Amino acid sequence: MNNSLKYLADELREGCIRGDAGSQKKLYYDFYGFAMAICLRYASDRDEASEILNQGFYKVLTNLSRYDQNKPFLPWLGRVMTNTGIDHYRSQLRHPDTDDISEMEIYGENPTIDSKLNYEDLIKLVQALPPGYRAVFNLYAIDGYTHEEISVQLGISTGTSKSNLFKARQKLIAMLDSQKQFTERVVKPNQNNDNEQHGSESYRQSFQAGT
Repeated sequence: MNNSLKYLADELREGCIRGDAGSQKKLYYDFYGFAMAICLRYASDRDEASEILNQGFYKVLTNLSRYDQNKPFLPWLGRVMTNTGIDHYRSQLRHPDTDDISEMEIYGENPTIDSKLNYEDLIKLVQALPPGYRAVFNLYAIDGYTHEEISVQLGISTGTSKSNLFKARQKLIAMLDSQKQFTERVVKPNQNNDNEQHGSESYRQSFQAGT
């Protein structure tokens, strides 16, 4: 994104506050990509992400007078979109994934799985997670929330937050292994089976290093 878009021009801000349709449209299109990237992480598909996006921009436009013009706009916009994603999760919640696990069970959880993937591949996998796992993984691994903060945001215990993060990473590892095995069968059908097993295990271990 152009550096000039990190701050919101006075004219654009005032136009949006006045309800000028042209200004609101420009704001939407200027920051669409940044906002959509956040919404995709909190959705199961692009249609759901678009729903979150529209809700988020409505909040932006109705609360723009509260934005401090002397501060960068992107962090403020990002918080609005993240909070909208959380609100959407809460509104869709029926039977949350709320299994508590002990500290012994989460000891050795992999803390760096998110750093092993490029952003686009990570988003596709995160979208496939159950909503409860997806929400916690996003907040903890990507947005930098603590388990205590997540428990307040989602209305769950810190133990449940840790459990959902642990299980989210387990599912991500399983999906990554499945993708790798499929690729090996299709791209390298004649590769020695022992080498395939060794490669798959090495791949898994790279995501399961303890802390």
